[in-house]
Amino acid sequence: MRLRLPTVLCTLVLAGAVGVSPLPAQTAQTAQATGAFPFEAYHLDNGLHVILAPDDGSTAVAVNLWYAVGSRNEPPGRSGFAHLFEHLMFQGSENVPEGGHFQLVERAGGSLNASITEDRTNYFQTVPPERMNLALWLEADRMRSLRITAENMAREVEVVKEERRLRIDNSPYGTSQLQAAFYAAYDSTSCFPYAHSVIGSPDDLDAAELPDVQEFFDRYYAPNNATLTVVGAFDEAEARALIDEYFGEIPRGPDPQEALCEEPFSHLPVELDVTDPNAQLPAVWISYGIVERSHPDAAALSVLGQVLGAGQSARLNRRLVREEQVALQASAGASPRLGPGIFQFIGISNQGVEAERLLELIDEEIDRVIEDGVTEEELERARNQVRAGTIFSRQSVMGRAEALQSANRFFGTPDAIVTAVAQIEAVTADDVQRVARDYLRPDNRAVIFTRPASQEDDR
Repeated sequence: MRLRLPTVLCTLVLAGAVGVSPLPAQTAQTAQATGAFPFEAYHLDNGLHVILAPDDGSTAVAVNLWYAVGSRNEPPGRSGFAHLFEHLMFQGSENVPEGGHFQLVERAGGSLNASITEDRTNYFQTVPPERMNLALWLEADRMRSLRITAENMAREVEVVKEERRLRIDNSPYGTSQLQAAFYAAYDSTSCFPYAHSVIGSPDDLDAAELPDVQEFFDRYYAPNNATLTVVGAFDEAEARALIDEYFGEIPRGPDPQEALCEEPFSHLPVELDVTDPNAQLPAVWISYGIVERSHPDAAALSVLGQVLGAGQSARLNRRLVREEQVALQASAGASPRLGPGIFQFIGISNQGVEAERLLELIDEEIDRVIEDGVTEEELERARNQVRAGTIFSRQSVMGRAEALQSANRFFGTPDAIVTAVAQIEAVTADDVQRVARDYLRPDNRAVIFTRPASQEDDR
């Protein structure tokens, strides 16, 4: 089947660049004080999950496509495949040349990008209302007929490897040490899906062969493994008709393989020393094993993260940075996943302070919560921070699209957007104290000490 090109695409292809006015500012007049908003959800016969949230008060349309694939779906020897496709999806399809997706959306007055995590891959664009058909058509064309060749695969493998060199291998602390701390928390023998990085191993990427990459695409980048969300200024009947026309005849793929984590934290505790040639100061990274995002304890863990490590008024910043001045930075927070997540602490020492001292003080603050709990003032501040963040994130059409996608992926239904704020509001001080006691245990953590190369030389 050859998809009918939208009029705007024919015009751009035949006539070249067309001058357009800039994309106007977005509004969110229908968003309520709770951050909730109306939407409709349904499935096409080929399994594509569709979520529509029209809003006459908006001045743009977000077209947001999530594939239920991330690094957790990569088998041994194929790390980085999902990240590779974050790049390959812009290398052309049957009706769109290499780089054409970016050119067409930007010439139409829109913006676009992609992102990937352990649990999902996201392709998104924001366009003027009259260009919604273009964004939908482009997503359908690459889902149906992505051009995967040895040439563009080899080129993008080098792009990904360069990204790794810039973001990980040559980055002080940050990505390299976060990667070490995060993945050390997962047992690679019992829960492989979360025990390797999203960006991928250079050795695995170099060993990738075209048939393996094509098979990965055929399995995971199909309508029955995707959710399409459209939010903003559009007519629902028109959107349904376009989605049916563009996506309806794309064949469903094989049943995707969902990775399962049975006992990911059975190997804890772990303590590691890492020498970082790019670091100037010692640091400590602590990762505790916690529950999945849909677990009833996830809301209390989120509030605990706010109390301990979010913002200037959080306990860690107040004591380690402002009062004792032993840390340049100190933060904490929950990072829940589709499967088991982690609760992470990060501390970067001030000059002359050992990372072990930061660990001692962080442990003291954890013990204070376990023994004495949190105050009502702290609890209310944390609730307000989470509530405000949730509502603010839904003010744009893309923010609402992301909220729907996240609810659907991590809770199994987009209806979960309604309960997100309510779950935080229901958290009590006893809940926060209990999850600190249950999860922030010394036998349930990975501790990574980062040493500057100069410090190691002095030892």
